[in-house]
Amino acid sequence: MAGASAVLEDDSTLSRLDRMLSKLERVMALIAGLTVFGLMVLAVVSVTGRNFFNEPLRGYVDWIEQAMPLIAFLGVSYVQRLGGHIRMDIVVGALRGRTLWFFEFLTTVLVLGLMILLVWGTYSHFDRSFDMTKPNWSRDSTIDIGLPLWPAKLLAPIAFSVLCLRLTLQAWGFGRAFVKGLPEPVAVPLIQSVAEQAAAEASQIEGRD
Repeated sequence: MAGASAVLEDDSTLSRLDRMLSKLERVMALIAGLTVFGLMVLAVVSVTGRNFFNEPLRGYVDWIEQAMPLIAFLGVSYVQRLGGHIRMDIVVGALRGRTLWFFEFLTTVLVLGLMILLVWGTYSHFDRSFDMTKPNWSRDSTIDIGLPLWPAKLLAPIAFSVLCLRLTLQAWGFGRAFVKGLPEPVAVPLIQSVAEQAAAEASQIEGRD
């Protein structure tokens, strides 16, 4: 499992691109979080309607179906930047120097290749659903209230494309660190020790006072 990590910044082109992309990732993660909150509100409305008015929210399951891609996909690139996805820290933590950066570069490139295939596959899935000659431009819809499914299906290739950009920047960062033998490269997640994690948490708390 991934531990806490830090992303260093400087004035290089790579770091500037990293910061630019992180702004988009933060917005996408915020949308995902607001969607979770929205589903909580819908649940309250549906339960309240069922218990007090014998009328639950119509199409509740359909709205959940539409919201799932927002929750599942929009935050993946943001988490990737912070190194928060599941990984073998026991193995990675034992590596140092160029060996570590080569291993990180290799795994990042492999994941990038997989994500490019997923962008192609998920876009094809969206394309099979989207049809401008059909009602709501959709060949399929939800069962209850007939919401078009293509907007939800479009979210996957969009989110995966952003993740591909993130992986490209990280591959650049790890490759640059391997070639130059950098001790602490920018624009890549660096695993923090327990002491560093505690210091970072303390600084955040102090900044709120």
